[in-house]
Amino acid sequence: IEKIHQLGGKCIACSDSNGVIVDEKGLDVELIKQLKEIERRRIQDYAAIHKHAKYIANGNIWDIPCQVAMPSATQNEINGKDAATLVKNGCIAVGEGANMPTTPEGVKVFLDAKIAYGPGKAANAGGVATSALEMQQNAQRDSWSFEDTEKKLENIMVNIHRLCYETSAEYGAPGNYVLGANIAGFVKVADAMVAHGLV
Repeated sequence: IEKIHQLGGKCIACSDSNGVIVDEKGLDVELIKQLKEIERRRIQDYAAIHKHAKYIANGNIWDIPCQVAMPSATQNEINGKDAATLVKNGCIAVGEGANMPTTPEGVKVFLDAKIAYGPGKAANAGGVATSALEMQQNAQRDSWSFEDTEKKLENIMVNIHRLCYETSAEYGAPGNYVLGANIAGFVKVADAMVAHGLV
C-alpha cells in the first residue's frame, strides 16, 4: 500500500482475516501501519477513526470495484468467480504480490479478458531479489542505504518485466506475462544447468 501511494496511486481497500475496509478517499497508510504493525489491532478499527470509511465484516475484497488489484496475502485467494467479478467491475490489471494467489481458473479469466496480468513468479520476485541483495551486501561486508537498495531492486524488477515481455513477444503472445515468465524462467534454469555441465 505504501509503495502504491509513493508512486502516485490511490489504494482504496485492504483486508485482514475478519473483513474489508474501503476508503474511497484513499487509505491512510500511516494509520494502517499503526493499527496493524504497532498496535496489532484489527482493520475494522480504521473505520472507527475515519468515519467516512466503510468496514465490511467477512467481506470479499475482490467484490470492490477497482482499476488494479494486487492480491498479496496467500495462495488461491482469487478464484474464477472473484476474477470474473474483478473484470466485470472494470479491473484492467492484476499484479500478484504473493505466491500463486490466483487459482488456475482465475488466471484463465484474466487471460481471456486480456487484462494486464503479472503472475507472482515475476511480479512477486522482489522478495527473493531483496534476499539476494542482502546476501550480497553481507558478503561484501558493506552497508547500503535504503535508497541504494531500492534502486537495485527497481533495476531487477524492470529487467524481469522486460524479459517477460520480450519473451512473450518472441513466442507470439506479446503481453502474456504468464507465458513470458514461464519460458524465461525455464530458459534461465536450463542455461544454468548446461553451464554447470548438468545436461
